[in-house]
Formats: sequence, C-alpha cells, structure tokens
Amino acid sequence: MNGMAAEPTRKPGRDAEVASITAPPVPQPVLAPAIAGAAADAVAKRRRRIARIAGVVASIVIFALSLFVLARTLTKINFAEVRGAIAATTAEQIVGACLLTCISYLALTGYDAVALRQLKAKVRYRTTALASFTSYAISFTLGFPLITGGTVRYWLYSRAGLRAGAVASLTIIAGVTFWLGMALIVGVGLIFRAEAISGLDYLSPAVNMALGSGVLGLLAAYLIWVSAAPRRRKIQGFRLELPGFGLTSRQVLLGLADLGAASGTLFVLLPPHHGLDYFTFASVYSFATILGIASNAPGGIGVFEATMLKIVPRPTDEALLASLLLFRVIYYIAPFVLALAFLGANESFRRWQSLREAMLRSQELEGD
Repeated sequence: MNGMAAEPTRKPGRDAEVASITAPPVPQPVLAPAIAGAAADAVAKRRRRIARIAGVVASIVIFALSLFVLARTLTKINFAEVRGAIAATTAEQIVGACLLTCISYLALTGYDAVALRQLKAKVRYRTTALASFTSYAISFTLGFPLITGGTVRYWLYSRAGLRAGAVASLTIIAGVTFWLGMALIVGVGLIFRAEAISGLDYLSPAVNMALGSGVLGLLAAYLIWVSAAPRRRKIQGFRLELPGFGLTSRQVLLGLADLGAASGTLFVLLPPHHGLDYFTFASVYSFATILGIASNAPGGIGVFEATMLKIVPRPTDEALLASLLLFRVIYYIAPFVLALAFLGANESFRRWQSLREAMLRSQELEGD
C-alpha cells in the first residue's frame, strides 16, 4: 500500500455535478442581438446628426454664394431702366403669366387630392382646393413648408375629420409628387436639350445626357419599386404607405403640369431676344428651384434670382431683373394675399354659421 491511503472512487454523476458548480458562468448569447441593435441605432443617430449638420452647412453656403452673386449684380443695375423694363412689359405677357399661374396652382390641388386618395380619406374637393391653394401660397412665400403649409392644412382638414398624423402624411406625399415632376423635367431636358444646356452649365453634351439618363433611370426604378409591392416607409418620423403605380403615375403628371406651368409663367415674362427655347428654360428653371429649396430661403428668394441672373441669356441685366420681379409678384405675392383673404373669409363664414345656428337654437328654446 506504500503507506498511502487509497483515494476513494468518485462517481461520474458526482463529477459532473461538482463541475457544474465550480465552472464559471457561460455568457448568455441572448444579449448579443440587443447590444448589436443598440450599436446600430447609435450609428444611425450619428449619421442623421451628421447629415443634418451637413445640410445646414450646405444651405448656408448656397445662400451666401447666391447673395454674393446677387449683390455683385445689383451694384451694376440701373433701377431706372428696371422700371422702364417693367413698364415695357405687354398686357399679353401679364395675362399669359396670370393664366399659367392659375394652371400651376390648380395642378397643386391635385397633389392633395392624390394624397387623400392614397390615405383613403373622403374630403370634398372644395375643402381640398382651399387647403391646397392657401397652404402652398403661404409656404411658398414664408418658407418652411412642413410648418407653415402643414399648419394651414391641419387647420382646414381637421374640420373634415383628418387627424394630425394623416395631415402630416398628406404633406409628405404631396412633396413626393413635386419631386417626381421635377425629376421628369430635369431628366428630359438634360437628354433632349443637352447641347443647349451645355452652354449654360459648362458641361459637355455627353455628360448632360448621362446625367439626364441617370435621373430618368432613378425615376423608372422608383416606379418599378412601388409597383412591385406595397411600400411602407418611415419618412420624417411618420410611417406611411407610398402610392402604387397608378397613383404614382398621376403624381408624375401632376408634378409635370405644375412645374411646366410655373416655369411657363416666368418664360412668358422674359425680355425678347433671350435666346432660349421653352424646354431648355424649363430645365434651367427647375435647377434654380432646386437650389432655392436647398438654401431653405423663403420661396428661394435671392438664390433663385441669383441663379437666373447667372445662367439665363438676356439683352440687359435690368430687363431680366424686371421679369424676375414681375414673376415674384404674380406667382408668389398675389397668391399669398389671396390665400390670406380666402382664409379670413372662410373663418368669418364659419363663425357666422356658428352664430346663426346658436341664434336659431335660442329662438327654438324661447318658443318652447
């Protein structure tokens, strides 16, 4: 026995039990997805914050450069000649611009009508037309459409039974309509007027055609994407279902009609001998509008004018500036004043109806 006590024999079950007690705890793999999800959310938030900062910086840069170009141009302007150019504008030009402005705002009411149909909300066209016209006329002049236009829309549509979420979704879908029309005009213009536009943007016709093909390709891809299956997306904090192929096609046509008429409003006001055909000018107008939106300036004021003064051929700077001032008055200021008048009249009529109903109820109670 060598003087040593024999080691007692251990049972296998006892070994396993001891091992289970003394072994370190195994990390729970269930926490891994949660940690990965939190990390992904943090990265997404950081990217959104960077995107917002980059957007603000880009807006400031665009606005500052536009002000520089505009101020530099205005120092050379003879305002007596501007007044003379305004006085030389014919009645036919003014009437044509007013008619095209009406067509543009009529197409804008279709933006809301399509959005309401997508949301399956039944609202009378009279209410839709009033809400659309007033919200666009006010937001075009004051800027910040989600705040200004959204407030006006909610004020009017809430009486028709729409909740705040539905009004916000309507505003977003209407915005998509605008950008679809913009994509079509820019894409077609870059392809079919590549030679003329190359003299304005200083890019070769081949590059313009490639850019136009890319824009139309993205538009076609979007149409195919929304046609394949219902698409629900979270946009600016609101989850909504995007329109399918049928309504999206209407969105494209409405956007085309709106922007075509809006660009036509300025086109008929241009001085003679500007040397641009309408289709080339519509593309230039769309580009100037995009820069105005990117600057976040109310109605793109300053940025739009600076872009036009930089790109559009004209006999004199004074003649083009006169056309731009008339365009501001006809397309922005006049509808803005009308919108305020319509809202005031609508509110007065509503209050009068409430007062009249209260008086009738009072008479009925006195009669009883």
